[in-house]
Amino acid sequence: MLDSRGRIAGRNRAARRLTASSPAPSSAASSSDVPPSWLAEAHRRHVAGTLGATAGTPAGILAGRSFEARPSPLPDGRVAWWLFDRTDLVRAHETVRETRERADATSDLFSTLLSSLNVPRCAEVAARMATDHLAEAAVLITPPAGHRYAVTHALRGRRVVQETRQIDPLTVPGLDEALRGFPPVPARWINPDAVPDWVIPEGFSGPVGSVLVTPLPGHGVPAGALILLRADTEKGFSPEEEVFARLFASRAGTALSAARLYSEQTAVTGTLMRELLPPPLSRVHGVDYAGRYRTALDHERVGGDFYDVHPGPDASAETFVALGDVAGKGLDAAVLTGKIRNTLHALLPLASDHLKVLRLLNGALLTSHHARFATLVLASVKRQDGGSVRLRLTSAGHLPPLVVRADGRVEEMLTRGTLVGALPEVTAHTVETVLAPGDSCLLYTDGITEARGGPLGDELFGEERLRSALEGCGGMPGEAMVEHVQMLAAQWLEPGSRHDDMAVVAIGAPRTGPTADDRAPDGAGGRARRTA
Repeated sequence: MLDSRGRIAGRNRAARRLTASSPAPSSAASSSDVPPSWLAEAHRRHVAGTLGATAGTPAGILAGRSFEARPSPLPDGRVAWWLFDRTDLVRAHETVRETRERADATSDLFSTLLSSLNVPRCAEVAARMATDHLAEAAVLITPPAGHRYAVTHALRGRRVVQETRQIDPLTVPGLDEALRGFPPVPARWINPDAVPDWVIPEGFSGPVGSVLVTPLPGHGVPAGALILLRADTEKGFSPEEEVFARLFASRAGTALSAARLYSEQTAVTGTLMRELLPPPLSRVHGVDYAGRYRTALDHERVGGDFYDVHPGPDASAETFVALGDVAGKGLDAAVLTGKIRNTLHALLPLASDHLKVLRLLNGALLTSHHARFATLVLASVKRQDGGSVRLRLTSAGHLPPLVVRADGRVEEMLTRGTLVGALPEVTAHTVETVLAPGDSCLLYTDGITEARGGPLGDELFGEERLRSALEGCGGMPGEAMVEHVQMLAAQWLEPGSRHDDMAVVAIGAPRTGPTADDRAPDGAGGRARRTA
């Protein structure tokens, strides 16, 4: 009970025990009649009639526990203050708050990590966020490449430092087990004095007081380990914090594992893609070559169309050119495209006999597990004296090549044949023509002629429209010609409409003789190289 002056005028047995163990304010003359400051302030406001006007129920700490105070006025002017112990409720609310903050931190970590599929970036973010939510310093170690480990040091408020170094995991208690994916040992089992110097980031404040080592679980294999450090001036890791650290590490390990898997797949895809992408074309043995390729889906780099130029061992030999179209689109078609290109490369010693090449290719496709067919056009190219170029052209179910003369005339080469990969027997008819200086021969796939668009969006670009467009390309360099054809087909397409793969190759007889830019092949049967 408090009197009108705010002094303790009486107390029951429970209150005496509390006030006896609670130190009095330094300004108080005696601890026997002075209430805690928060209760004295509540009493003052109660007497003034403002207790409920600006705040809720008074609450504070007494003898290390949380209490809520409620007044009961007495007839003699004193006020009886009832103290309700709410320590467990406060602790429960604090636990909920910390759990929510940790869940938010984990969610933020996962979102941030998954926004980048770069392994060093993921490691940097994970280590930095560990210092924001778990410890003063964090060290993240990923599995070794050879004998060296990628080590990421983070110190709260400092720049993250990443390095690759040789380390001995056995020098850190629990690290070797964590890197192998074993469950972590409790932090209280780790002697902070046993931590080697390379673990402690530069600028760490004071001796290490507490260490926690936890694995970073990945997709089937460990993604690394996380070491958390607290200075001796900080409290040690509680059991709840150790559980949160393991949850944090599991999310970080998942993101690191995903980033590593993406990096490995990207490397594999890049290696395969280099073999599937059409080669760059240029002038070889005095003949100009130019090519353009566009896949059916803009987000893919390979598809069912292809072309290759295989120079002979010297200028007196023929250059073998192949352009084809595999049924279908996307990666499935690209796989068969790669097989056809490799088969044609293996058949280069027989390239002078187009029909034999087509029959052998047809046999190879019929014995494969692919249920797809392909159309092709083959060309054997040789520069002659005087600057003209002799062509032998063979179609295997493909659109006829078009020869664009220097004066703008467009001639259709009447070669014909059956497609490959569908029938037991292949037939083909080869035609020959000569390109005078300034003439070009255009090879193309049906993605050009079957581009659907126009005023109503349902009209094919067609062969007639292509020939009309080529009439204005007489004497045009091959590079400009293929660019022009691709541009016209792209402009003809209805915006956002589906279309087939598009491939165009131009073979041209230069108006001038061979120059220093002419490049010999890398070797017999090698593919054309880009000139500088």
